[in-house]
Amino acid sequence: MDWGTELWDQFEVLERHTQWGLDLLDRYVKFVKERTEVEQAYAKQLRSLVKKYLPKRPAKDDPESKFSQQQSFVQILQEVNDFAGQRELVAENLSVRVCLELAKYSQEMKQERKMHFQEGRRAQQQLESGFKQLENSKRKFERDCREAEKAAQTAERLDQDINATKADVEKAKQQAHLRSHMAEESKNEYAAQLQRFNRDQAHFYFSQMPQIFDKLQDMDERRATHLGAGYGLLSEAELQVVPIIAKCLEGMKVAADAVDAKNDSQVLIELHKSGFARPGDVEFEDFSQPMNRVPSDSSLGTPSDGRPELRGPGRSRAKRWPFGKKNKTVVTEDFSHLPPEQQRKRLQQHLEERNRELQKEVDQREALKKMKDVYEKTPQMGDPASLEPRITETLNNIERLKLEVQKYEAWLAEAESRVLSNRGNSLGRHTRPPDPPASAPPDSSSSNSGSQDNKESSEEPLSEEGQDAPIYTEFDEDFEEEPASPIGHCVAIYHFEGSSEGTISMAEGEDLSLMEEDKGDGWTRVRRKQGGEGYVPTSYLRVTLN
Repeated sequence: MDWGTELWDQFEVLERHTQWGLDLLDRYVKFVKERTEVEQAYAKQLRSLVKKYLPKRPAKDDPESKFSQQQSFVQILQEVNDFAGQRELVAENLSVRVCLELAKYSQEMKQERKMHFQEGRRAQQQLESGFKQLENSKRKFERDCREAEKAAQTAERLDQDINATKADVEKAKQQAHLRSHMAEESKNEYAAQLQRFNRDQAHFYFSQMPQIFDKLQDMDERRATHLGAGYGLLSEAELQVVPIIAKCLEGMKVAADAVDAKNDSQVLIELHKSGFARPGDVEFEDFSQPMNRVPSDSSLGTPSDGRPELRGPGRSRAKRWPFGKKNKTVVTEDFSHLPPEQQRKRLQQHLEERNRELQKEVDQREALKKMKDVYEKTPQMGDPASLEPRITETLNNIERLKLEVQKYEAWLAEAESRVLSNRGNSLGRHTRPPDPPASAPPDSSSSNSGSQDNKESSEEPLSEEGQDAPIYTEFDEDFEEEPASPIGHCVAIYHFEGSSEGTISMAEGEDLSLMEEDKGDGWTRVRRKQGGEGYVPTSYLRVTLN
C-alpha cells in the first residue's frame, strides 16, 4: 500500500503529516541539546565539588593523608571526578552524533519536502488552468449557440413577415448562418479543450500526483527510520560509559572497604608519639630546713641541662602536665625542636630522601659517562667535551649529598639514642610496664638498616684519601648489594604485558610496591608481591607514596 494509490485525494493531509514529522525531529534534536546541557552542567558541578573537597596540600606535606580514612575519601573524590568525565563524554557524544547530525538531516528533509510540494502545487495549478480554459470554451460555446438560435429565429420571423424587405430577409439569413458557423467552431473548440483537459486530469491523478506522493512517502519513511536511529543513540551513548562508570563505583566500594580503623590508630601513634618518658614522682620539698633541692631529672619541668630550676617569688613553676598550649618553637635543621620520636621520624624521612636523590645523581652520572663514551666512539653524534660541565656538576652533587647523608645519619643516631634512653628511664621508674611500643612501618626496619649501611659506605671512602678511585665507587656497590625499600604502593589500573627487556607484567587491579618514581620518561619501577621487579607505564598506575 502506498500513498499515491490510497491517498490520492489527501494532499492537505499529507502536507500536515510530513510537517508534523519534521517538527517531531526538530523537537527531539532540541530535547537532546538540552539534555547535553544538563549533563555538562552536572559534570561541571561534580568537578567543582571534587575540587572543593580535595586536600589543598600535597600528600607528602599533609600528615592526614597517611590515614586510610583520608586516603579512601580522596580515592572516592577521584572516582567521582572520573564519573564526571564520563558524563562529559555522554554529553559530547550526544551533541556530535545526535544534535549536529540530526539537525543537518532535518534541513535536508525540509528542502526535499519543499521541492516535492512545489512540484505538486505546480501540477495542481496546471490542472486548474486547464479547467478554467475548459470552462471558458464551454461558456463561449453556450453563448454562441444561444446567439445562433436567436439569429435563426430572427431570420425565420422576417422571412414570414410580408412587410419585411427582401434585403432585410437576406441580411437576417446571413447573420443566422454566421452565428451558426461560430457556434460550430465553439463546439469544436470546446470538444478539443474537453479532450485535452480529461487527458491532463488522468495524467494528474493517475501518474503525476501518485509519483509525488510516493516520493513524499519515501522521504517520510526515511525520516522516521533516521529518527528511530537517533532514539537508539541516546541509549547507546549511555551504554558506552556503563563499564567505566561501573569501575568508578567499584573503586568507591574498594575505597570504602579500605578504611582500617586499627591501622589509623597506629598511624596516629607513629605521627605524634613524642618519645618522652613519663614524669617521675614529685619529691617532697621541706621548706622547714634550709637544704639544696634538686628536682627529678624525669620531670617535665627540669631544664634540659640537668641544673636545678630556681624558683623565686617572681618565677612560676613549670608545667608538668603536657596537655596545654605549647610555646612557639624555632625550627632547627636537625629537628631538635621536636619530641625525640618525631625527631627520629623526620630525620629518617629526610635521610631516605637524600639517599634517593643520591641514587638519582649516581644514575645520571652513569648515563653521562655512557653518553660520553658514545660521543668518543662516534664524534658525529656530539662533542664529548660538552658533557664535562654536567659530569662535574653531578660529581659535586654526589659529594654534597654524601655529606648530607652522613650528617643526617649522625643526627639520626643521636635521636635514636635519646628514644632508647627515654624508654629505659621510663621502665626504671615505673613498677607497671608501659604500653608496648608501636610496631614500625613495613619499610622502617629496612630503611634503618639501609641507613646504617649507607652510613658505613659513606664513611669508608672518606677514610681512604690515598685511593685514586672515584669517591662514589664503594657507595654504588652498597646500593647494589642492599635491596631498596618500597617508597609507596600502587594499584594497576590496566593490564600490561611486559614483553621488552626491563619491564614486568601486571594484571588489572594488582597491588604493587612502588620502588622508584617516574623520572620523567613515563616509566615507574615496581615490585610484585610474588617477586620480581621491573618497569611499567606510569599512566597505568594509581600511585600512593608513603
